[in-house]
Amino acid sequence: MQVILLDKIGKLGNLGDVVKVKDGFARNYLIPSKLARRATEAAIKEFETRRAELERAAAAKLEAAKSLGEQLQGKVVRITQKAGVDGRLFGSVTNLDIAEGLTKMGHEVHKSQVRLPSGPIKTVGEHQVTVSPHGDVVAEVTVQVVAQVD
Repeated sequence: MQVILLDKIGKLGNLGDVVKVKDGFARNYLIPSKLARRATEAAIKEFETRRAELERAAAAKLEAAKSLGEQLQGKVVRITQKAGVDGRLFGSVTNLDIAEGLTKMGHEVHKSQVRLPSGPIKTVGEHQVTVSPHGDVVAEVTVQVVAQVD
């Protein structure tokens, strides 16, 4: 299916690109998320008339993400979990736990923006994770996992 992108999407294209994607990806994700529209003649003409408006909105979103990235850079999030005597956690620390910790600190972060390079954290200690509020903005955050004292 041919779609016109209404936002920059990593590994797919930039704002205004007409790309061919699988039908299910377009119907189930891109179109409902308002990231793309079917690339009909009418949609392309409408996009061209709204292009400046969409580019301003994308630039504003990028600036907000850059400021959030600067605020997050170098932050330390402390998460308490139950752990055994050997330092392994009963369960794990996921991207949702990290996003909630950052939100409690006053930074609006969604779980989909937290990137765990080696999967969920399963040990006590300090771990480096990345937070990507935008495709072009990446911030390094330290997650400090401590054992819960009963």
